[in-house]
Amino acid sequence: MKFWKVFLASLLAFVTGFVVLFIYLIGSGVSALISMGNENIGTPSDTILYIDLKDNITDSPMISPFSGFDPMTMNFSQPITLMQALAAIEAAATDNNIKGICIKQDGVAQLSSATIEELRQAILRFKESGKFVVAYDDNFTQGEYWLATSADTILLQPVGSFDWRGIGFSVMFYTGLLDKIDAEVEILRPTVCKYKSAVEPFFLTRMSEANRQQMQALADGMWEVIVADVAAARNIDANTLKELAKSVDSTFLPEDVLKHGLVDKLAYEDELYSLFEELGVKRNSNATFNTISLGKYASSINSKVLNITIDQKSYAPDGKPLVAIVYAEGSIVDGSDPVEGQVVGYPLAKQLRQARLDDNTKAVVLRVNSPGGSALASDIVWREMVLLQQQKPVVVSMGDMAASGGYYISCPADYIIANRITLTGSIGVFGMIPNLSKTLSKHLGITIDEAATSASATGITPLKPLSKEQHAALMKNVDNIYETFTSHVAEGRNLPIEDVYAIAEGRVWSGVDGVNNGLVDANGGLTEAIAMAIDLADLNDNYALYEFSLPLTPIEEWLNSMGMFFAQSNGLDYSLYAENINMLIKECSFIFTNSGIQAKIPYDIKLIL
Repeated sequence: MKFWKVFLASLLAFVTGFVVLFIYLIGSGVSALISMGNENIGTPSDTILYIDLKDNITDSPMISPFSGFDPMTMNFSQPITLMQALAAIEAAATDNNIKGICIKQDGVAQLSSATIEELRQAILRFKESGKFVVAYDDNFTQGEYWLATSADTILLQPVGSFDWRGIGFSVMFYTGLLDKIDAEVEILRPTVCKYKSAVEPFFLTRMSEANRQQMQALADGMWEVIVADVAAARNIDANTLKELAKSVDSTFLPEDVLKHGLVDKLAYEDELYSLFEELGVKRNSNATFNTISLGKYASSINSKVLNITIDQKSYAPDGKPLVAIVYAEGSIVDGSDPVEGQVVGYPLAKQLRQARLDDNTKAVVLRVNSPGGSALASDIVWREMVLLQQQKPVVVSMGDMAASGGYYISCPADYIIANRITLTGSIGVFGMIPNLSKTLSKHLGITIDEAATSASATGITPLKPLSKEQHAALMKNVDNIYETFTSHVAEGRNLPIEDVYAIAEGRVWSGVDGVNNGLVDANGGLTEAIAMAIDLADLNDNYALYEFSLPLTPIEEWLNSMGMFFAQSNGLDYSLYAENINMLIKECSFIFTNSGIQAKIPYDIKLIL
């Protein structure tokens, strides 16, 4: 008995100590995030703005306490939004203390294609100020090089690497695995949706001809955009660039990269510093250069963007009219509670409704970065978009993808702007119902019997195959949703239904193709979308921006309160940071659901260049 008393007391002390330590570490971490994200950084003269990929650039404001936490290094980093990044580059162009930009990509973050394209355009606008832009890297990936071609001068480390190979997509098929375990998948797809290929991996072993056609067209179209940008920036013939990509060893050695004019010089880091001096940048008292990261510079300038959550009343500085920015980022799912990293139907609809009913809000920009998902949730959001568009100008800005359900919620807008290599369209639906009855019976010896008032009384379940009546009823629903989807597109885009049928069928299009076939109005990014919304609302320069972020969950509120406690105990004025804390936090977990009929892009395509 005495042993157990001592043991339990020791265990309780250990657990209590662990909990206290955990609270302290979390509080200190959040406090550090608060301090790091909002410190008042004075930019000294002769400062170089570094874009180094150490900053995690996201579309929408993040709120979870774990967004910047790296479990491998146990460090916190500072995520910034794309809007913050673009605003920082714009501000740097007129900041007399910023002498130029260095794109030194020694970070580990992976920028999406849309982020690269929008940053690149922002840097090109920055160059109009007459300030220099230099790019330096040890190992250029294809995407990093695309961004680097916005620079006046590109330097590569003498023994570094260079990636120039073109664009390709690969698809994994599971039919053989299903055969081995005697599992089946009931496919529910309209016959006219031949390009809606999300279901193909479950009954084919290779791409169908229709899918191969669309994927090849996407790869070719995206490659044309990148090659054209590089050709114009480096004054190299586009066909020459394409030929270089076909041979791996043509750009394998740094000397070959230099010979072909892809970079201006092979240089060590100290030679980069010598270039700074040649460009007129003075060293500081420590014989080094004043530099500032994009993230820190973004947090040092006065943000022009307000931030509110659902049910929080908007406020207009100096009585200015407002332009709302609403984010639809992630897969579209059913539900009533907001989940970061996902587009949940009712919460997004509520944000749009709030913007519609707010008298201060004069226009809305919906930033869509979604492969689609639940057809039901998409239709809930679509309805609010229609009601909003009837009262106020609505502009959609498409990021990496705004496809299937992502296009469903976009089509009512007054104006749609997509990046050139945005994946969009995919107007189609599908459903998949697994049948594991043979798997259970043959491999596990499990059989199922039932007594019911009708053949369908036990519902649709993966434990038995669909009856003919169930399959017919589900297909009727799928066909009905497809007809609804296409009619919404025809109405929203003011297109004859026959034209919509011709570009639908589940086919995915690039942003460039979208302009050509009428799904998109113009190519551009978030900057152009905001400008269009301001113009449609006839606001001129008299406006303020605000964006929605999700409300904190109870655990997030607790962690934030711990951060506030430690910030106060360290002598920090938390009131200075409370307004922007939601920008520094991200939900780490993602909840995926494919229940119900899906309006989703064929695959979870994420183009990493």
